[in-house]
Amino acid sequence: MSVPGDWFLTLAAVLFTVGALGLLVRRNVLVMLMCVELMLNAANLTLVTFSRMLNDIGGQVLVFFVLVVAAAEVVVGLGLVVAIFRRKANATADDLHILKG
Repeated sequence: MSVPGDWFLTLAAVLFTVGALGLLVRRNVLVMLMCVELMLNAANLTLVTFSRMLNDIGGQVLVFFVLVVAAAEVVVGLGLVVAIFRRKANATADDLHILKG
């Protein structure tokens, strides 16, 4: 028994919507980073689903590149958050001006 691809695409759309709404609504930098990761994982799920539906490995190869970009984004983002947390007790998106020279 196999799950149809429409279910995976619907799940990816819901995950992407939750991530986009979280990114727009929340002001905490850590939550915003998690929302961006959720959106990237939704895109990965879409790529793998279309790769499976079309019997092509290209989508699965592209997922590896997206995961590399996501890992680099997490490293840079967490570095910025740590730099903000050293100066203030909490970090919001409005506090990024603190990092200026």
